[in-house]
Amino acid sequence: MKHITVAETTFRPVAGQRSDRLAGVKPIHRILAPFPVAYFAAALATDLAYWQTAEVMWERFSVWLIAGGLVISALVALAAVVDLVFTRQRPAWTRALGYTAAVLLSLLNVFVHSRDGYTAVVPTGVTLSAIVVAILLVYSVTAGWTLTYRRHGARS
Repeated sequence: MKHITVAETTFRPVAGQRSDRLAGVKPIHRILAPFPVAYFAAALATDLAYWQTAEVMWERFSVWLIAGGLVISALVALAAVVDLVFTRQRPAWTRALGYTAAVLLSLLNVFVHSRDGYTAVVPTGVTLSAIVVAILLVYSVTAGWTLTYRRHGARS
C-alpha cells in the first residue's frame, strides 16, 4: 500500500496581490436599474389609457405601478450605495442627480394620482409620468444603466 502525502496549502493571497474575484462582475444596481424605468413607463401607458377611456381601473394601475417603481428605485439607490462602498466605483453625479429628480417627481406623481377623479391623472399625472420617463431614458438608458463609474486603476 502506498502512502500519499498531502502538501499544505493556504488560501490567503500573497501580500500586494489584488483579488480578481470581482473582475468582470456588474455592479448590483446596474442589474436592478431597468426595473423602475419599466414600472414608470408602464404607469405612463396606463395614464394614457385612462385619459382615453376614463376607466378607473387604469388610474388604479398607475398608482400601483408608480408605487412599485418607487420601491424598486429605493432598492436601486441602496444597491448603488453598496456598490460605492464595497467595489471600486465612484459616483456619476449627473446621472445620480437626474435619477434623484425622476424619483422625487414620481413621489409627487403618486400623491397627484391618489386624488379622486379625472383630474388626478389628466393633465398633471400624465405630464409628470411623461417627464419622469423622459428623464430616466436620458440618464439611465443612454448611460448604460449605471449610476457609478469605475475608479481609475480598477480592472474591468
